[in-house]
Amino acid sequence: MLNKPAQTQAAIHDLIKQRWSPRAFDPEKPVSDSDLLALLEAARWAPSSYNDQPWRFLVFNKAADSTAWEQAVSTLVTKNQQWAKNAPVLILAVAMHNFGHNGQPNRCAQYDTGAASVSLCLQAAALGLVSHQMGGFDGSKARTLFKLPEDCQPMAMIAIGYQAETELLADEFKDAETAPRTRAALGERFFAGAWNNAYI
Repeated sequence: MLNKPAQTQAAIHDLIKQRWSPRAFDPEKPVSDSDLLALLEAARWAPSSYNDQPWRFLVFNKAADSTAWEQAVSTLVTKNQQWAKNAPVLILAVAMHNFGHNGQPNRCAQYDTGAASVSLCLQAAALGLVSHQMGGFDGSKARTLFKLPEDCQPMAMIAIGYQAETELLADEFKDAETAPRTRAALGERFFAGAWNNAYI
C-alpha cells in the first residue's frame, strides 16, 4: 500500500505523521462493528466547550444497511462519488447550533465537531484503517434524506475503510494519490505574539 508520511520540521507522533487521506478504498473489505465502535468512542471523548458535545455522527455502513449507505453516497458531489463508492462506511459529521444546557448559540460547535472528527480519524489510523473527510457533498439533500433537525449544520462526510492499491482509482485521481503531501511552511500559518509575526 502507498505510504506517505508527513515531512515535518520537528518530530511528531507517528500516528499523526502517517495519517493521510487516500481515495483508494478496498470495496471488498468491510469495517468490523468493534472497530466502528472504537471510532465513535474516540470521537465521543473529544474536548468541547462546556462539555456540550455538539457533534452528531450518522453512520452509514454498507454491510449493515446498504440502502442508507447508497443514500449517503448520493449526497456526494459527482467527483467524490467516483472513488467514495468503494468505501464501506460513510459517516456524516453534524454540528448542533445551540448549547444543550441553555439553548444559546454555541459559536464553538463547528470547532468542537471538527475536533471530534479528527479524533475519529486518528483512531481509524491506529486501527489500520484509512479515512477521507469531504466537504464536497450536498448538505441540503443530506438534511432531507436523513431528517436532520433545523438547528444543526452538516459539516463533512467521512469515508472510512481499508486502503486499496492506487490502480483501483480512475486515472484522474492517480496523480493526486501518489503526489507528495504538502503543507505551507510553519511561519506562514503560525505566529508568535502578533499577526504575521512568524513563529519560526
